Amino acid sequence: MNSFIPWVGGKKALRETILAHFPLYYERYVEVFGGGGWVLFAKPPGNDFEVYNDFNALLTNLYLCVQNKPQELINELRWSINSRISFERLVSLLKRRGKGTQVQKAAWFYQVIRESYAAGLTSFAAQPHDVWSEFPIIEQAHRRLAKVVIENQDFEHLIRHYDRENTFFYCDPPYHGTERYYKNVGEKGFTERDHYRLSKALLSSDGKFLLSYNDDDFVRNLYDKPNIRMMEVERINNIRQRVEAGCKFKELLIGNYDLTERERLMPKQITLFDCRSEMNDEEWEI
Repeated sequence: MNSFIPWVGGKKALRETILAHFPLYYERYVEVFGGGGWVLFAKPPGNDFEVYNDFNALLTNLYLCVQNKPQELINELRWSINSRISFERLVSLLKRRGKGTQVQKAAWFYQVIRESYAAGLTSFAAQPHDVWSEFPIIEQAHRRLAKVVIENQDFEHLIRHYDRENTFFYCDPPYHGTERYYKNVGEKGFTERDHYRLSKALLSSDGKFLLSYNDDDFVRNLYDKPNIRMMEVERINNIRQRVEAGCKFKELLIGNYDLTERERLMPKQITLFDCRSEMNDEEWEI
């Protein structure tokens, strides 16, 4: 299923590739930089213990309201106005930590995400927006999040808290060189020091981890360690599509386990085309 919100750096275009390189076995799934949760929502719910985390308190508050107070959130959004004046007022309220209930702040932040250009939280998108059409998506997200633990921790503390041999950490941190796009409303964002902190926390963990990162020398050098695997992947570069159709963005998947184990060990599903490839033309026509 899809996420209920867009998000800067969301993994909508890469989620199937990421899921295909998950380890075969784990008991705890921890999404360290939750964001829009595109991988979590695409991941089939199973018997594993699931954790969604993000350091953005406004975002985790929104998730908590979708999980526990979906109808109150929908009622708060029901009469929202899609306009530049309303958008700028809500951005100002969130920056000043304006008074409001948990549900009101979740509704304000939801509107800012949905009505901002490219979910960037700053500039009004000036596009038609029918919030009523999104209510079924919020209700669907509520059901998916029912058994998910929602955390609002610094990533280093979170990794230490949940680290076990049977834990699998999926990390989609702010990409190196683009950290400024991920800051909370009115707060500083990710720093270069945080990239080092993350690598230290993951490389010393007992569990398995998978990172999705931009492919640059800084990242490669940071994880150029024994028993660490790197895999190059590509996705459509949505930002450059307007000027360069088909432009791809190169990314890295980095893990401390065999990233191909699911592909190698999972039974292959036989398709009609596989059957035909094993038959001669005469047998196929019959």
